Amino acid sequence: MSQSSPQQGRPSCPSPPRQRRQDLHPARPGADPSGTTAVPGAVRASDAERETVVERLRVASVEGRLTFEELTERTEAAYAAVTRTDLERITADLPGMGAPGANPAPLQVKRRFSAVMGDCKERIVGRIDGPLEAVSVMGDVELDLRGAQVPTGEVHIAATAVMGDVKIIVPDGVAVELMGHAFLGDRRVQVREPCPGERMPVVRVTANAFMGDVKIVDDEHHAPIRGAVASWWRHRHS
Repeated sequence: MSQSSPQQGRPSCPSPPRQRRQDLHPARPGADPSGTTAVPGAVRASDAERETVVERLRVASVEGRLTFEELTERTEAAYAAVTRTDLERITADLPGMGAPGANPAPLQVKRRFSAVMGDCKERIVGRIDGPLEAVSVMGDVELDLRGAQVPTGEVHIAATAVMGDVKIIVPDGVAVELMGHAFLGDRRVQVREPCPGERMPVVRVTANAFMGDVKIVDDEHHAPIRGAVASWWRHRHS
């Protein structure tokens, strides 16, 4: 029987708020180093205003304006916002509600990715509107979802590894739900867990591993050195 697997080994929701991307949350004059003190005179954002921005981001994703990675980053930033100015910055390049929709990315036609005694690497940039399947038999399959368009905010993947490996790369901050079985194999989730109550985009994976591995990682765990260098570079030039 399938069962939900907790995302073990991951830190709990941090406090003070998580470190934010520099482009969405530049340093604010008068703020303390934790980033939790607003600029004098700034109006603090309410929970209702944060949820309104999250809904606006969801609509922008449906309209094809945001990739899966951008949707996740901005949703996370909206929940971490302290002031109304922070929220306005997140949606500054988006049109108002009710504006004509942008052209979405082309439909992701290929939905089954397999490797039999070989390798398969796919960076998906199309529009995902249905479940995906990854099958590895004595080979390696790597799916990168960060550049995809996901109008529903959810991705469903069936992953099967038989004496092989399946690796699924998701945006930082995305929620992951894992189900399935492992027999002489391993199923692992290495992503940063969203805070309780946040409506983050979701990747649902049914993973079955038979003498193989199925791993779901975010960008932070996929390329930790590159992420550390990028963070250092942003802070150096902020």
